[in-house]
This record gives sequence, structure tokens and C-alpha cells, in this order.
Amino acid sequence: MNLLAILVALGLEQWRTLAWRDAVARAFVRYARDLERKLNGGRLDQALLAMAAALLPPVLVALAAYVALRGIHPLLGLAWNVLVLYSLMGFRSFSHAAAALVEALQGNDIVAARRTLAAWRGGYTAELSSQEVARLAVERGLVDAYRHVFAVLFWFVVLPGPAGAVLYWCVHLLAREWSGAVPGEEETPMTHARAQFGEPARGLLHLLDWLPVRLTALSFAIVGDFEDAAWCWRMQPETWQGEEGGVPMGLLLASGAGALGVTIGGPLAMPAGPPRMRAELGLGDPAEPEVLPSAIGLVWRALILWLLVILLVTLANLAP
Repeated sequence: MNLLAILVALGLEQWRTLAWRDAVARAFVRYARDLERKLNGGRLDQALLAMAAALLPPVLVALAAYVALRGIHPLLGLAWNVLVLYSLMGFRSFSHAAAALVEALQGNDIVAARRTLAAWRGGYTAELSSQEVARLAVERGLVDAYRHVFAVLFWFVVLPGPAGAVLYWCVHLLAREWSGAVPGEEETPMTHARAQFGEPARGLLHLLDWLPVRLTALSFAIVGDFEDAAWCWRMQPETWQGEEGGVPMGLLLASGAGALGVTIGGPLAMPAGPPRMRAELGLGDPAEPEVLPSAIGLVWRALILWLLVILLVTLANLAP
């Protein structure tokens, strides 16, 4: 039933994105901000209480609804799983944003490409070259595919009902909202206090990421250039200090870039002052616009691999 729910949700998500998905995320972020304003007194117990108050209601509601609906009829439980996954997964946003970038770059419309990247990724894009746009698009695409597809699917399969998918989605939003200054920007007392307040959420996200990020990186290696991906996995993650935070995402990006045979990372332009220096990940030439379709294909192949593994596990569980 889990596999069927995943397939239906993926099909619906490719057909049409829920119009109110972003509204749900914004409502949760507003709730998290309210908790921070009320409970951020600089103590660890307050941060833990706020995290529990943010996570428990949506996770328990999702699980209780699943149990109640499945008790009425298994198909109602399946429909609830489909609805939750359809609401949380975001493969379409990655693939369509990358496709829009490819179209703009192939048409030599660098202004449209910068605008598309800014809407998707955020950050400073005003003076980026086409190569820099492609490099940042590959980075954001691999991370988005992990955050919004692979990690959500992993925890959906591991925990009962949709509880795992909801838990991961909420923890990721909390860790992002309760973060400190963006790397490369000056830290203020406010961002420092927020960073301290968000430490438990970031720690929980790190735990939740530990296994699925490695499975995703392994999947990229299997469906891409395995030898280069494996070398990058071993040698490069410790050097990464990007926006997505240190070694876990460095491992994912290194494996993905190695599987594609390109180099990502490197200097990142800032709105004022010199570029922020970042480590280079991957092997080969710097990522060019032509590599974006290959990045989309890499993610699709990794997703198909995951679905095949879930199918085999499902069949094994059904065997007498």
C-alpha cells in the first residue's frame, strides 16, 4: 500500500502542484515564529519545549487521522497517505524550475535565467554568468530533490502512516526558520540568539538526515558515474560549508557532482564585497547549462531505483 500511495502521489504531483501547498508551509512557519517570540529566552529547555510544541501537533494529527481512516476502510487510509504525500513532495518544483532555466539559457536570455534562479533559490543573482547560474541550479536541484522527495519518502516508509513524512517536513522547516546568519553574512545578536534557539531542531534534522542522505548519495553513484561519485564521496564532503550546512549536504552534492562528471561549488558572488569562497565538489569541468537536463535525468533514475527497491521489499513482505 505504501508503494501505491507513493506512485499515486508522484503522478498527481507531476500532473498539478497543489495551489495551497506553499500556504500550508507559510502557516507552519508563522506558527514557528510565534513560538520563538514567546519561548526564546536563551535556555535549552525553552528551545526543546518550542520544538515539541511545533512538531507534535501536526505529526499526531497526521498519524491519528491515518489510524482512524484505516480503521473505517483500508482505502481511506491509502487516500490519506496519498493526500499527505501529495501535499509534501516537491519533485515538480525542482524539475520545472530546472527546465525553465534550460530554456532561458538555451535562448541566451541570461536575465530570465537569473530571475528564474532567484525565484527558485533566492539569494544574489544580479551579476551571475550562465555558468554560475548552471552551477547554482545543479546544487539547489540536488538538495531540493533530496529534501522534498528522497528524505520524505524514506521517513514515510520507515514510520507508520504519514507520520514520518510529516515529521521530516516540519523538522526541515523548523531548522531552516530557526537558523542564524546566512554563511558569508555578518552575524548579529538577533541571529546569534536564533541560532542558539534552533540548535535542537538542527540537531534533530541532522539525525533524520544521517541515513537517507547517504542512501540518496549512493543512489546517485549507482545510476551515474560510480567511480567518480565514490571518490568524491570519500574525499570532499568534509570541506563543504554551503548554505545547506556542512558535511551531510556536502556528501550529497559531492556524490551527485561526481556522478554527473562536473564540478560545482567554488566562489559565490555577494551583493557587496568580494565573493564568498566555497570548496569545489565533483570532478571534471565546471557545470555548464548543458548539464541541467543530465541532472534532472540523474534524479529521475535515482527515484526509479528507490521505487524498485521499495517494490522488492513490499513483495518480500508479502511472500509466505
